[in-house]
Amino acid sequence: MAFWDGLWPGRNAQFDAGTSATSAITLSKRHATVSLDKQGAVSGNLRVNLSWRMRTSDIEGRSRQGGRLLRPLQLFKPDVVQAHTQGMVNVDLDLGCMYELADGTKGVVQPLGNLIGDLNTPPYIRLSGDDRFGAPSGETLYVNLDHRESFKRLLFFVYIYDQTPAFDRTHAKVTLYPGNGPRIEIELDERAPQARSCAVFTVDNVKGELIVRREVKFVYGFQSELDRLFGFGMQWGRGYKTRA
Repeated sequence: MAFWDGLWPGRNAQFDAGTSATSAITLSKRHATVSLDKQGAVSGNLRVNLSWRMRTSDIEGRSRQGGRLLRPLQLFKPDVVQAHTQGMVNVDLDLGCMYELADGTKGVVQPLGNLIGDLNTPPYIRLSGDDRFGAPSGETLYVNLDHRESFKRLLFFVYIYDQTPAFDRTHAKVTLYPGNGPRIEIELDERAPQARSCAVFTVDNVKGELIVRREVKFVYGFQSELDRLFGFGMQWGRGYKTRA
């Protein structure tokens, strides 16, 4: 192999089918579904993680353009920092899950109302914590796939608890980590400046097979509007979170 062969990414990609090619599956509009069963995720805990970072360009403007003159391509690339950086818009993204079990039971697991769920008893879904600052660890929900037969359908969603709607300023991503098989990534990459909630993905039990479907549908209301959109038919009231 010539020396320069190694300088061209992708030139020999057809021979590189190792772990890097299978470590992640990205769901998009074109490729919106994946079977957990076909990926080998048939037991153990499914970890669903929400993480986000924020753009600063809409707050700082172009105050740092002068230093970019030596790198002109950077003029059109917004700065990205962790969401808790001082001077940033305060955005509290929360991760939740509406569920319908095989026996008809319906409910929600979310930070509001301290509805953290349970892994070993119904609904077999549990929230690990409430991250209010966009820390790298984000927020995580766990789903006990050892009770997969108990699930009829699940809807995972993200909402802004309070403050100014700012989905258009965030780089939010939801990642699924099955106990076996590659991780599954879903970017909330569609701009919806005034939206307060987003239905990210669903999991449906189709004849015993769990199918993940990317949704990424933004709405301007909260959980009740997501409920109407997906037809869960639950009753909703005003919810609050305790302040740390």
